[in-house]
Amino acid sequence: MLCALLTLACCARTPPGGSSAAPDATALPEKPDIWRAARIVAGSTPLECVPYARQASGIEISGDAWTWWDQAAGRYGRGPAPQPGAVLAFRPAAKSSGHLAVVRQVVDARLIVVDHANWLSGGHIHESTPVRDISPGNDWSAVQVWYTPGQAWGSGTYPTHGFIYAKPVATAGR
Repeated sequence: MLCALLTLACCARTPPGGSSAAPDATALPEKPDIWRAARIVAGSTPLECVPYARQASGIEISGDAWTWWDQAAGRYGRGPAPQPGAVLAFRPAAKSSGHLAVVRQVVDARLIVVDHANWLSGGHIHESTPVRDISPGNDWSAVQVWYTPGQAWGSGTYPTHGFIYAKPVATAGR
């Protein structure tokens, strides 16, 4: 039982040295219509972020969330710019083995809306969840995730690798 709880909880923890302070509210515009669309969908069985991201994005990578960034090298494009259908790859931190979220919408340069599974909720699917870039360089290397039950920004700052794009990389000889 304990093992199952730890597995379900591994997708989202505040990293060591991570900040729990919210960024300056003036740095990012408030968009209440975006916040109201966020919802949690209870499935019949718990679902982890990896199979959900694979199915929702079409990116054919297997294995733990923390392995996706390296596995994507040479197979899928990767970068710091969000695009609909791309997968935001969270870095492992604290007791987390990383996390994956699929970009549904790019709202502006520092705000996206994602769909993902198993984010602090025992395997539920989170739809239309706002995520904001709070990195000093505006490169999506640190994000904050909307906490849907509380209707507020979550207290954690999460490190990310960037985005894995759904289109496979063309290779010579194909």
